[in-house]
Amino acid sequence: MTLTLTLTERIARARGDLRMGVPVVLTEGAAAALVVAAEALTPSRLLELRGLGVPELAITARRAATLKVAAYHGDLARLALPSDAGVAWVAAVADPVDDLAVPMKGPFRPLRDGGAGLHRTALLLAKSAHLLPAVVVVPVAAGTVLDGLTVLAAEAALPELQRLSPLHRVVAARLPMAASDAGRVHVFRPDHGGEEHYAIEIGRPDRDHPVLARLHSACFTGDVLGSLKCDCGPQLRAGLAQMGAEGAGVLLYLNQEGRGIGLANKLRAYALQDQGFDTVEANHRLGFEDDERDFRLGAGLLRQLGFRAVRLMTNNPRKVEVMAGCGITVAERVPLRGFETTANAGYLATKAAKSGHLL
Repeated sequence: MTLTLTLTERIARARGDLRMGVPVVLTEGAAAALVVAAEALTPSRLLELRGLGVPELAITARRAATLKVAAYHGDLARLALPSDAGVAWVAAVADPVDDLAVPMKGPFRPLRDGGAGLHRTALLLAKSAHLLPAVVVVPVAAGTVLDGLTVLAAEAALPELQRLSPLHRVVAARLPMAASDAGRVHVFRPDHGGEEHYAIEIGRPDRDHPVLARLHSACFTGDVLGSLKCDCGPQLRAGLAQMGAEGAGVLLYLNQEGRGIGLANKLRAYALQDQGFDTVEANHRLGFEDDERDFRLGAGLLRQLGFRAVRLMTNNPRKVEVMAGCGITVAERVPLRGFETTANAGYLATKAAKSGHLL
């Protein structure tokens, strides 16, 4: 008997492969390519790849704009790797943290001919693995024997990567907390093998009335370390305190660190902020959008817990819009304010000016 992996399982394996620097094979019709995450590329692996074909570097249009490179494929650019380019060249193009130290990277040769479907899927796969959105792509002949490597059909993988993975409740347990002795934590796990998400009930919220709720994205630096660069930790504690004072509420703690780009990339963004870029500019230089989070996760958790209406604690109108679009009634938006400090004033100003937060 042969066990067959599902598409979701093969994508999960491909994420792990990319993080370890192992090539993944993507196919699209008669086309095929080897893909390696730029930040995990090693000299020996690049040498192996050159022996199989002509490598290209795919970057997002956001990163291409920083490098003044034409994104002929709209949302991405394909760059020819110079014959003498090594991993240092790839890293300098992929990672903007040293842009100021290595200002002269070109001239670049952006590629216009040929399709970009494999490159687009590869970039989305790298993002989903919380890697820099930059991948080395080596076109190979369809049917090339590459024993042991994970193979994905791009036309099937792309919509799967864009789909919201179903969440399943794993366990729930009582947890007395500072906010309330009557606390209960629920752990939910997605089908695709990604991060788990948590729902924390305060008291015994009435499912028949709008519940005081907050969608809170994980912030290790703010929630745990007390970072002064953001207002995440104070918002988390203020939200729980208000739920405790009212006697009931629900906190959806979503593991979408750094606006969905992961902790390593968030710290890269911090390094760019130290160079004078604001939050949005730093994300763009890294190759990401302003905000890569998916708030539909919170709506799904609310529905699974039996809530259909909320008094949503947020300053972010996008959360209100997403809840309404997912069938969750937002009876009231409850502002969270008063967390400005000297250290986070610029961060909050950018939130208001570029992300539309109501501060």
